[in-house]
Amino acid sequence: GYCRVRGKGKGKGKPAVIVEPHKVHPGIFVSRGKEDTLCTLNLVPGIAVYGEKRIAADAVEEGGEKKEYRAWNPYRSKLAAAVVGGIDNCQVAPGKKVLYLGAASGTTVSHVSDIVGPTGTVYAVEFSHRSGRDLVEMSKRRPNIVPIVNDARNPKAYRMLVGMCDCIFMDVAQPDQARILAINAKQFLKADGWFMISIKAPCIDSTQEPAAVFAAEVEKMKAELLKPKEQITLEPFERDHAVVVGVYRPSKKKTA
Repeated sequence: GYCRVRGKGKGKGKPAVIVEPHKVHPGIFVSRGKEDTLCTLNLVPGIAVYGEKRIAADAVEEGGEKKEYRAWNPYRSKLAAAVVGGIDNCQVAPGKKVLYLGAASGTTVSHVSDIVGPTGTVYAVEFSHRSGRDLVEMSKRRPNIVPIVNDARNPKAYRMLVGMCDCIFMDVAQPDQARILAINAKQFLKADGWFMISIKAPCIDSTQEPAAVFAAEVEKMKAELLKPKEQITLEPFERDHAVVVGVYRPSKKKTA
């Protein structure tokens, strides 16, 4: 179902906007107006995380609270760019446990927190202490985020904080990011768990064509039992970026 909402603003006669669940990905919504906007259901109504637009519902469902959605800009989030770009498998979903590597100050992490909801968890790892401070501050209002200011190259350093995960999302622009993904998957990702990795070609090899870089990274993943299922470029939102989605240690299908 959908609910009719009104954008925050002065003019009282503003036309109502419709917010619908995304047709493919649970926990993600689309606000239909003059322009369609990707959004997530705000886990902490009344509070914006980074100055994003909030869309508040007019109607209150019987016995329910007023709903508020947060606009999710694909120019500011690789995950949003992949969703808008038409990715088939977004494994960041309600109730999931997600390990997020390269959390920065938590812009996308806040939306992942909205999507997984109160029954899910986001383990957010960020190496930079400056960004980490913002991440920790933001997570004080969001109990489903576990902020970890540490180096994703050393997963043993935070193994006491992270449980087994359903999905890893990685946005770490490093030349050895396939290896970093593999060591974290080995430590925290369940068999048949999913991974989503954002690859920035120039960070890995600026002398090669992006397509060749992406293909080489996919081969490295396969060698680590990370089986890619789909790949999507992030044009027009990001140049020379791709997101690869796949399954870790896929179980062999039994033949009848």
